[in-house]
Amino acid sequence: MDLQLPIVVIDEMAETVVKSNALLDLASGEIRNVQYEDYDLAAQGLPALAEDYEFTCGMLSNGGRDVEFRIEVDALSGKYSVTASELLELKGRAAKLFTQRPGG
Repeated sequence: MDLQLPIVVIDEMAETVVKSNALLDLASGEIRNVQYEDYDLAAQGLPALAEDYEFTCGMLSNGGRDVEFRIEVDALSGKYSVTASELLELKGRAAKLFTQRPGG
């Protein structure tokens, strides 16, 4: 089963935030098609390599509700992913997010 959900990736720096849109593969935890907003990857490099980098998280949204989760960044390859344990927890939280009635 190939289930990819659109997410927002947030790279937190000491004084700034780099946002991007991507797809999370719920089967593998891989994050693909990262498209940065107002950030030039070629000129500025991977946000996780910046001196003031703090952490990366993701946001899954549905019907005005959000689920936040931790994202791991492989600085050598530039790939984003979710650990197996975080993915398991996220699947449960996402199921609740997508099955709740709006306003309920």
